[in-house]
Amino acid sequence: MADIEAAKKEAENLKNQIKQNAAANANQTLSAACSGVAAIGNVNMRLRRTLKGHLAKIYAMQWSQESPTLASASQDGKLIVWNAVTCLKMNAINLPSNWVMTCGYSPAGDFVASGGLDNICSVWKVRGQNPTKVSRELSGHDGFLSCCRFLDSRQILTSSGDHTCVLWDVDSAQQVNVFRQHTGDVMHVALTNDKKLFVSGSCDHTILAWDVRTPKPTHIFPQHENDVNVVQFFPNDTTFGSGSEDGTCRLFDIRTFGEINKYTIEAKDPQQAPAPTSIAFSASGRLLYASYTDNSIVIWDTLKAERKGNLPAGDKRVTSLGVSGDGCALCTASWDTYMKIWT
Repeated sequence: MADIEAAKKEAENLKNQIKQNAAANANQTLSAACSGVAAIGNVNMRLRRTLKGHLAKIYAMQWSQESPTLASASQDGKLIVWNAVTCLKMNAINLPSNWVMTCGYSPAGDFVASGGLDNICSVWKVRGQNPTKVSRELSGHDGFLSCCRFLDSRQILTSSGDHTCVLWDVDSAQQVNVFRQHTGDVMHVALTNDKKLFVSGSCDHTILAWDVRTPKPTHIFPQHENDVNVVQFFPNDTTFGSGSEDGTCRLFDIRTFGEINKYTIEAKDPQQAPAPTSIAFSASGRLLYASYTDNSIVIWDTLKAERKGNLPAGDKRVTSLGVSGDGCALCTASWDTYMKIWT
């Protein structure tokens, strides 16, 4: 027992040293560096579509990269593929478990996947005959499946409550790489556009950056002070954002190994500040959209860390945000059973 406590203390000391070294080497924040950049006005977005069809809380959504379609997964036991322009359902798939936590949509739009408390990543082919039949069941995690993201139609990345991320070959249903460095539940992963790198956020309060070809992390980011709920890459693929139970969204740059900006909702008691549940960047990266546990959606100026608008989310929690592949629309998915398209 004493050895475990000593190891924990040593790990905490190392994390503090990393933070101190990063702070000592940081020249200035992004906000300070962009003080001369012209400010933008308040952002007003309009509700254009409401996608209705789920009968229970929606927990995840993801856009196709190549068409105005998206996939959503709900605790009504359905995964639905939608046309966001016509609001029509293209596919409705019965999930093997109602306790779903994530869904994924392949870049080519030919496969969808989901997972949750069943610990399995289920994959369906949504083109061709019998699209509602499971194509593959990727079984190997020892904890809940928190996130799944396709690299292409043949490979998918998953994260889990068993503290690991796994890269799978969909055709063979075999593990290609297992990423084991986290010491807490891994809650979310995000891939770069070229699918060569990814970052993972965990309940161990850290974010790790990885090369998908190697099982060891390339970077460690220990700046958050609580569970990391969500991570998302900035359009340039070298910078990424995060949202944590510590009440902050943060912006990190892999090239500098450090944090370059922080986005915080001011609260009388910092301990009671709402926590981000999901984040997304605009196509240019100038705007950061963030949903929170108090049911709000805030639009941030990414460069200046200034609040530039809000979306009327309603009285239910928004669980997932996503910007369309062409950058023209934002989708919000909520516990109120609806998905909304904003421009």
